[in-house]
Amino acid sequence: MKAGPDIAMVASLVGDPARSNMLTALMSGRALTATELSQEAGITPQTASSHLSKLEAGGLIEQEKQGRHRYYRLTDPDVAGVLEGLAALAARAGHLRVRTGPKDPALRHARICYDHLAGDLGVQMLDSLRQRKLIRQHKHDIELTAEGGRFLEKALQIDAQSLAHPRRPVCKACLDWSERRHHLAGTLGAALMRRFTELNWAARDREPGSRVVQFTRQGEKRFAALFGDAK
Repeated sequence: MKAGPDIAMVASLVGDPARSNMLTALMSGRALTATELSQEAGITPQTASSHLSKLEAGGLIEQEKQGRHRYYRLTDPDVAGVLEGLAALAARAGHLRVRTGPKDPALRHARICYDHLAGDLGVQMLDSLRQRKLIRQHKHDIELTAEGGRFLEKALQIDAQSLAHPRRPVCKACLDWSERRHHLAGTLGAALMRRFTELNWAARDREPGSRVVQFTRQGEKRFAALFGDAK
């Protein structure tokens, strides 16, 4: 018997279409109920309950009880990173959904990836930070520079010292499924997305499971002033 991590077990959990749809819905970063997840997967609540039990036992999701309701969320950003990477691989290999919805262009332009900005604007932001030497990147390794820390404080009132986390890197490259390039994850990516929301530059779509991020006209102008115009 081979020793080491059981990739097949995790792959089997993610590989089921219904479970895949539920996990994708949880990429919104929001905690959703079993009923909401059953609707996202197109299955009955009873069937969803069985799938959710398997995902929880496999360590991919966790639940939180609030009153009579149980809410489910991804266990951590690493799960989201794996799912985004699989989506990018599927897109590159040509395994795309035949039917696209009206929100597809908006999803590609700006969306949430667990707790950070993805899509065209997310990739644009990382490119800008790298070109201006506010971060250093070698392959997947990214480091915030001293100049980058000063930029965060001056432009967005983000304290770089507050970004340290015992189990999560400050900067991390996350492969973007629609752009097939990297966007910025880690505690910095999360802090930037949170700040855009606080400044009312952007808002999350309120529909359960939606990952679309809508920038206001003024917000997109401010974003462009800091990180350049989208090509």
